[in-house]
Amino acid sequence: EALCQRDKRAKSVLGTQGCLYSTVAVALGLLSCIYVATLHENDLWFSNIKEVEREISFRTECGLYYSYYKQMLRAPSIQEGLLQLIQDNVTESKRTINILQRMNIYQEVFLSILYRLLPVQEYLEPIYFYIYTVFALQAVYVIALYITSWLLSDSWLAGALAAVWYIINRVDTTRVEFTISLRENWSLPFFALQVASITYYLRPQLKPLPQKVALWLTFLSTLWFCLTWQFNQFILLIQALVVFALDCLDFIEPRKVTLLYLVQVCSLLLVWLLQFCNTMILGSLALSFIISVLFVKHFQTKLKTGGLMVRMGKLCVHVLLVLVMTFTINYLTKKVLQLSSDEHIYKFIKAKLGLGLTRDFDAKLYLCEEAFGLLPLDTFERLTTTLVLYPYLCALAILLVVLVMCSSGSGCSGAQSEGVEHRIHMRPDVAYNLLHTVLFGLLALSTMRMKYLWTGHMCMFAAYGVCGRELWGICLGALRCNTQTKVQIITCSVMIYPLCSEFWPKIKEEVSELREFYDPDTVELMTWISSKTPSTAVFAGSMQLLAGIKLCTGRALTNHPHYEDRALRERTQQVYQIYARRAPEDVHRALRAAGADYVILEDSICYERRHGRGCRLRDLLDVANGHIMDGPGENDPDLIPAPHPRFCTEIKMDNPAYSRLFTRVFRNKTFHVYKLKKGKKLSAGARVRTST
Repeated sequence: EALCQRDKRAKSVLGTQGCLYSTVAVALGLLSCIYVATLHENDLWFSNIKEVEREISFRTECGLYYSYYKQMLRAPSIQEGLLQLIQDNVTESKRTINILQRMNIYQEVFLSILYRLLPVQEYLEPIYFYIYTVFALQAVYVIALYITSWLLSDSWLAGALAAVWYIINRVDTTRVEFTISLRENWSLPFFALQVASITYYLRPQLKPLPQKVALWLTFLSTLWFCLTWQFNQFILLIQALVVFALDCLDFIEPRKVTLLYLVQVCSLLLVWLLQFCNTMILGSLALSFIISVLFVKHFQTKLKTGGLMVRMGKLCVHVLLVLVMTFTINYLTKKVLQLSSDEHIYKFIKAKLGLGLTRDFDAKLYLCEEAFGLLPLDTFERLTTTLVLYPYLCALAILLVVLVMCSSGSGCSGAQSEGVEHRIHMRPDVAYNLLHTVLFGLLALSTMRMKYLWTGHMCMFAAYGVCGRELWGICLGALRCNTQTKVQIITCSVMIYPLCSEFWPKIKEEVSELREFYDPDTVELMTWISSKTPSTAVFAGSMQLLAGIKLCTGRALTNHPHYEDRALRERTQQVYQIYARRAPEDVHRALRAAGADYVILEDSICYERRHGRGCRLRDLLDVANGHIMDGPGENDPDLIPAPHPRFCTEIKMDNPAYSRLFTRVFRNKTFHVYKLKKGKKLSAGARVRTST
């Protein structure tokens, strides 16, 4: 009876502690949410600006995605709103496309339906309902990092440290406060939940029921992650490679490996169905790789038997078979489906890896953007200042050595150990997160935009490095010291206190700084379009500006920033000839072919100085057209001088060759809008005179 009472008291204490630690996680998550929401409000004075200014603040593709949320709310009914998305003829003029198939906008659809059904319309505007939901997902992200770090280290202090690091490293862990609608801001919280679920699923000695719960959580989080971001296939490919490596090294039970692969396959196929059989998913490398692995595993059953050299030989054959089958399946799938929507990504990757120079307009458009360049060195300076980089690198170095020892079988036990205890060991969940952070770190180093996949996980992994029992066991065991728990608590407290004392005043100063949205030229343009042009008018221009035009005015577009379609990319290049050195007849013909009634020229693009020579938009167009770039500098020997002046500058001179095709109808300091004249056919003599 005394033992029973003691057990009850112990369970009660554990339950109380669990509630307390969970409350800490929720509090830190809410702190992160309030922090970014305050920054967004203070930076734009969002609550006091006009509705058109609020919508303009959704820059580039953010405006395009938000426009569908607005469209769903303005539809007479949910059914009619869905029908408008499935049969959309406004996003791309002269084409009817299925937005739900082409883009990952189920989150906008779900949120618009939720706003219609919930009794919040009276006291919460639709735009606030949208942005507050995205900011709330940041709380989910922080809580997921807290849980993952707690699971790895068995210490709630690690979770608290991971959350604090994530918040104070905001510049490098998230950009949600000024790019609210980006797909990554919707998907990364679910990705963090997925990593937490997989970490729990891979814990040793986990009972069957918790395993099933963890697997279902993994499936649901993977599904939502895939449904909300078009780049999901590349992230899942990296995760599949991590699981494949751990399977080859015998760290994970074969049954768990198979189930994780099946979760990924089921998630991708379900998204494929929800996106009306989007062929890009079937043609993804991730799906081809997983099918190849499962097929080869089924027939190569004795991979992990025999001596070390025999196993190494079998492993090499296994890897080779999987890779050959992956690329074969992927190639045949794309041939059968005639899939070319993602070819620009592979051209970009090829050029990124230095496998030959490219003049491809689409690939260069990515390569010249800072977000797709190498990770800047000042990132590491900031991460060092916040004390996250050094613990991360120490933990990474120690665990990589342990992983090598485990994989070679020298004094380390894996998932398939037969009860033999070793002094040094590595759990499957730790090994998974180790390879996860290595591969995503390499991805971040090569492409700056992908750092947000890495830095959040870095905070979690560094916190595990500070509080992880196995890690301290390795270090203190070498010193013959057995005070692991005390050292963990002291070290974590020493880390958290200076972080809070140093950065809390900086955070308070940051949230007290007030600014205001100011873009009068764009506001004037949107107001003019809404009041002075027909509702059926079609506009051509830069992808970034047109997304805002669709959101603010509802006018039809010739092109837009969602670049995952070959026909759209070809049309965009033709529309962008307005910034090239082409004849006015050629530009007029290309714009009319795209269905444009008006074309908008931007001085910031025509006279661009933000990029260096060779990366300005006009340079990309000149090279793609085979013309010499303007300005001092070298050119490839096969480029020739352009026979015509630059369209965007010459049209402003009121030259008759241009004025009989285009009429200027609006102008301010930034934008020039021209209306295309219809039915004007040039005689042969006029064409000759224009060319001369």
